[in-house]
Amino acid sequence: MIDRTVDFEKLRRSLQALRRGHLLIIAQRAIEQVPSASLPALLSDLVQLDIPVSSTVETPSLLEEVRSFHAASRRGEYYKDFRVHSHNCTEMSTGTDAFIAEFDRHVVRCLREAHTGARPEVREAFELLFGLLRHIDECLDDVLFFADEGGAWNVPVNWRAVLPVYFRCLAETVTAEDFARTVDQTIGDFANHDRSHHLSQARRAANPEQQAALGALAAVPR
Repeated sequence: MIDRTVDFEKLRRSLQALRRGHLLIIAQRAIEQVPSASLPALLSDLVQLDIPVSSTVETPSLLEEVRSFHAASRRGEYYKDFRVHSHNCTEMSTGTDAFIAEFDRHVVRCLREAHTGARPEVREAFELLFGLLRHIDECLDDVLFFADEGGAWNVPVNWRAVLPVYFRCLAETVTAEDFARTVDQTIGDFANHDRSHHLSQARRAANPEQQAALGALAAVPR
């Protein structure tokens, strides 16, 4: 049954205007939400579907998956270059697009498991992902290839969705001083333009001691 509340013609035109990397993110999200029985109709004429995994094989945990992704990224498995000229200098490589889609998939899983899983593991997974962004911003050119100037800002992250969840995981696992220091550094690294909002979210996640430490840190002149 077609949902008539959605203008599919406008939606198709919007999708046609997206670059490859954003379409890959959408595809990654879609295949995790579509029932398995519907995947052949969605994919079989374009992608070879594997034989269903045996029920005896365990799905990797969030932390196992993120550690594997982190290690693969640092090994350069997503580093794919191409010959750059004036007509393709704004394009992303296939490796960069794949990294961004995988990064998004792991962030989405972190957000989901923060509500049902072990908060310390979710916190570690978040921090491994944040570490990759920081490494990319060191401009070492060993994780991703950018035809033009690039950095972690090329990896789309909804920080207003991500940071409140991370701060809740952080608040449950660290001391007041470490909470304040980490909150300050994380906001500064990734979302300093929206600092007041994120500090407000951090205070909501904090216990009284952490709130006091955060207030003391915020009062220090920069």
